[in-house]
Amino acid sequence: MHSIHTSIDIDAPAETVWEVLTDFEQYPEWNGHTRITGTAAEGERLTVAPGPDGERMPTFKPRVLRADEGELAWLGHLWVRGLFDGEHSFVVEDLGRGESRLVQSEAFSGVLAGVLLRRYGARTEATFEAVNAALKERAEALAAETTAAAA
Repeated sequence: MHSIHTSIDIDAPAETVWEVLTDFEQYPEWNGHTRITGTAAEGERLTVAPGPDGERMPTFKPRVLRADEGELAWLGHLWVRGLFDGEHSFVVEDLGRGESRLVQSEAFSGVLAGVLLRRYGARTEATFEAVNAALKERAEALAAETTAAAA
């Protein structure tokens, strides 16, 4: 089993981070690395495609395993099950005081996992980090707007 694990602390409540993460229709406004269509609900099928900055990464059609206030996870396959499979997850942790942590990870398996990760693993990890940073920027901006409107 191979995996990639990233995290970022965000100066915004966990509820705001979750809202940004699961509002797929708004991704084009802030996320140039990944496009997601579908519904963040257990059992649903998503389409996860590279965005304008995503280069030539493949498109996946994973099934949502978990989608609750705190974790979004899906399982996808490249072409057929067992060739290159990935269980991707986002976990939103409430750190208190209006702060949160986003953990994005993926566990890879299948006969091509080692080969493909040697070739694309660093690029995939960089994409995870870029999505984390963009989501942080978006969530912190929304939190600041909410605070300003309440004042």
